[in-house]
Amino acid sequence: MRYWLLGAVLLAGLSNACAAVTLQDDAGQALTLAGPARRAVALSPHLTELVFAAGAGDRLVGVMRYSDSPAEATKLPVVGDAFAINLEAIAALRPDLLLVWTSGVNPRQQQRLPSLGLPLYASEISSVAGIAQTLRQFGRLFGTERTAEAAALRTESRWAALRERYAGRTPVRVFYQLWHEPLMTVNDKHGIAEAISACGGVNVFGSQPTLTPTVGWEAAIAADPQIVVTGAEANEPARLDAWRRFNRVDAVRRGQLVALPGHRLARMTPAFVDGAQALCEAIDRARY
Repeated sequence: MRYWLLGAVLLAGLSNACAAVTLQDDAGQALTLAGPARRAVALSPHLTELVFAAGAGDRLVGVMRYSDSPAEATKLPVVGDAFAINLEAIAALRPDLLLVWTSGVNPRQQQRLPSLGLPLYASEISSVAGIAQTLRQFGRLFGTERTAEAAALRTESRWAALRERYAGRTPVRVFYQLWHEPLMTVNDKHGIAEAISACGGVNVFGSQPTLTPTVGWEAAIAADPQIVVTGAEANEPARLDAWRRFNRVDAVRRGQLVALPGHRLARMTPAFVDGAQALCEAIDRARY
């Protein structure tokens, strides 16, 4: 009886490992794999990070430039960047799945990907709910559901706690500087805007029609933000000095030009919640 039970367990595990995987990606396209992916290429740093978070980092065989988290990702072959992808390098890696960030890959390059004849999962994440959903999707794609589900639940729990703590506080007008020249920010459909709202902030250009609008200095000054925030690595300038010319702007007058360390808010991964926490603390300091 004992051997029979052991055999049944082994057969069940083998059956799960070989079971077909069918799901829908963020573009609404159906994707079917004969079994969990074993050799994947992630065409975005944040997708690489999400694969590791879902417990499938050992299935990655290729990544994009700037895939630096976790540290193990830096050891993987680089197949391109947001502007150019080496299709020959991808083919040589013999992947059985491509993970693509639809708004982060050059459209011309993206149109060439189907020529590889590989299963493709299109991803577009704009919210914390989307981070959790993608983790669960990756758990299914790689057969790592238990690890992926735990990561998704942690992300949701931490986000709920952050919102409960900060969202109801006195509103603060926030300008998030995505780029300095030309001056670019985010509208309310961007993930960063979700963090601003969770922190009790008001995105001063939230109603703009484009996701990452370019704004003139006259409009930026008229918005009179109480805090101006950007993200910058330790080895790069924050590029906030241009604001110091405008003393009538509340944020300038009160010294609330803030560079948050790193680019956690720029990548939709579980670490986004850490970036949001730092943002909330900065916004809290700007409250009257």
